[in-house]
Amino acid sequence: MATFLGINLFGLFGQLLVGLINGSFYALLSLGLAIIFGLLKIINFAQGAMYMLGAFAAWLALQYIGINYWAALVVVPLAVGFVGVMMERFLIRPIANEDHLYSLLLTFGLALMIQGVFTHLYGSSGQSYAIPEELRGGTKLPFMYLPDYRAWIIVASVVVCGLTWWMIEKTKLGAYLRAGTENPQLMQAFGINVPLIVTLTFGFGVGLAGLAGVLAAPIYSVSPDMGSNLLIVVFAIVVIGGMGSIGGAILTGLGMGIIEGLTKYFYPEASNTVIFLVMVIVLLLKPAGLFGKEA
Repeated sequence: MATFLGINLFGLFGQLLVGLINGSFYALLSLGLAIIFGLLKIINFAQGAMYMLGAFAAWLALQYIGINYWAALVVVPLAVGFVGVMMERFLIRPIANEDHLYSLLLTFGLALMIQGVFTHLYGSSGQSYAIPEELRGGTKLPFMYLPDYRAWIIVASVVVCGLTWWMIEKTKLGAYLRAGTENPQLMQAFGINVPLIVTLTFGFGVGLAGLAGVLAAPIYSVSPDMGSNLLIVVFAIVVIGGMGSIGGAILTGLGMGIIEGLTKYFYPEASNTVIFLVMVIVLLLKPAGLFGKEA
């Protein structure tokens, strides 16, 4: 057994891998929340339900339609994003000018409804989703065994998050998007359909949760409560990174996953609370978050 200064390297790197995988999901979900809040000023408490919906959609599509994992990676985020478009158009837009608390309560209630429906239909026990044949197996590294599917999750998450950040921060489309949400009257005067931009942005943020659900289906149990168990942690990560900070959501999600993994190895009792402890410390020292801007 490989040890260094009394540390079991196999155990340490194994927990770091688990933490990095969790961080990959944290990054995708918090990125979706940061886009929706940072650009649209909508607090979407249904993000966890959309993550669960993405996992269930992948499982249902495989069971009843025969859509495999690779097709689900494309189809399911689009389908979940369409659900988000309908949410914004018919539920959130009518209260867009009200206090943010109204959208929070609305999406929270919607999340409970969706979770309740799936619990009634499929029970609280989880459903299994097979790892695709191409990603079974793994690679023997010096201090750990790296399953191919776990490596794929990390790479896919980093690529999607990086492309999303680049699109929003560095492209003309992103500039239109930011301008349309910051000064809608001016953009409408230039002929830009701002309500359409808002709707598609909300759908895109929700679609990221659907994508995370598809990625999670083969390694986590597909169950109705999988989203609610993750949502509070993801909101804490968004607060740590800075509400509305796109880059902050990505970096903090990955970083908090690694910190959580280290904590599980060195002090397992604190692994479920370390993210909230970090949140308290950050809020005391920098209320706007690590990457957020002061009001």
